[in-house]
Amino acid sequence: MGRCGAQLQPKDSLASSHPIRACLSGEDLDWLGGRSVCVALDLRTTVRVGDRGANPAEGEPIPVEPWAINVWNYLCTRTSELDGDLPRVVARTQGPLASGLSSSAALILGLFEALASCSSNRIPFQTLVRWAYEFEFAIFNGGGMDHMSIMCGGATLFQGREQGLPELIGHCAFPNEWSVLVVDSRTRKDTKDHVRCVRHQVAIQDPALTRYVRAATDASDVVWSAICAQNLAVLSEGIELAHAAMREHQSMSTPWLEQIREIAWEAARLRLKVSGAGGGGALVGVCARSDAEAVVNSLARRFGEEATGVHVRAVDTVAPRGSW
Repeated sequence: MGRCGAQLQPKDSLASSHPIRACLSGEDLDWLGGRSVCVALDLRTTVRVGDRGANPAEGEPIPVEPWAINVWNYLCTRTSELDGDLPRVVARTQGPLASGLSSSAALILGLFEALASCSSNRIPFQTLVRWAYEFEFAIFNGGGMDHMSIMCGGATLFQGREQGLPELIGHCAFPNEWSVLVVDSRTRKDTKDHVRCVRHQVAIQDPALTRYVRAATDASDVVWSAICAQNLAVLSEGIELAHAAMREHQSMSTPWLEQIREIAWEAARLRLKVSGAGGGGALVGVCARSDAEAVVNSLARRFGEEATGVHVRAVDTVAPRGSW
C-alpha cells in the first residue's frame, strides 16, 4: 500500500500543516455510496505542540479546546507511549472557518499528527488517518472524504461506502492552467443536524435522497471527466449540475447563496456551487488562471455593490502527494 500526504514531523518539530478541500461534486456521497470529487486547496491549517507557538503568518488563531483534549485522550487510549497531561497546543488557519471547506477536518488531522509525534514510537500514517476519521464519525456521523482529500492532495475521485473511509478510485493533479475561486458568503455552515436528517432519509428510504444520489453521482462523473480532459467548459457544466442536485433534491442552498451565484454569473459568467453539505458557508468555482485576477476584481466590485461582506479570492491547489 502506498503513502499519501504529509509524513509525521520530526519529534523536535512537533508541528503539522494540512490544506483544506473544496468539494466540486457529491456532498454526502462518501457515505451514501455514490461518487464525489474534491480538490485540495493551499490554505493551510497549522498545529504546533510545545512552547514555540504558531507564527501569525500561518493565519487566524483557532480555539483548540475541547478538540485537543479529546484527541489527546483518544490517542492515550490507543498507545501506551503517550500519557500525562495534554501539552500546550496552538493552531492557526488560512481558510474561512465553518464554511464547508473542511477546516475542522484539517484541524483534527493536524491534532492527531502533531500530538502523535509526542510518542516515542512512530504511529503509521494510515492509522492516524483512520483514527481521525473514526474520531469525527463518532461526533458527526459523516463520511471520510474530507480526511482523504486533504491528505492525498490534488484532485480526488471517491466511491462512497456506508462505513469506513471511502475508496479512492481516481487521483491526479488539478490542471495548473485553472484557478479555484472561493467565495465566502459570511454565513456559517453547521452540518451536524444536516447529517442527522440525511440519516433519517436513509432510514425511511426517501425517494428524494435516491434522486439526489443519482443526480450528484452523474455530476461527479462529468466533473471528473472534465478534470482528466482539462476541459474547463465541461467542468463548469458539471459544477452547475452538482449544485442543482444539492439545491433541488436536498435543499442545500439558500436565497442568499442563490443571489451570490446570480451575481457571479452576471458579472463574470462564473458557475459557483456550495462546497460541503448543508446550507451556508462558501461557494467555489473554477476559471482560467489567466483570467483569475480580472474575475476576482469584477466579482469584488459587484459584491461590494450588491452583497456586502461577501469575499472572493483565487486559491492555489495542492499537488498530489502519493497514492493511498
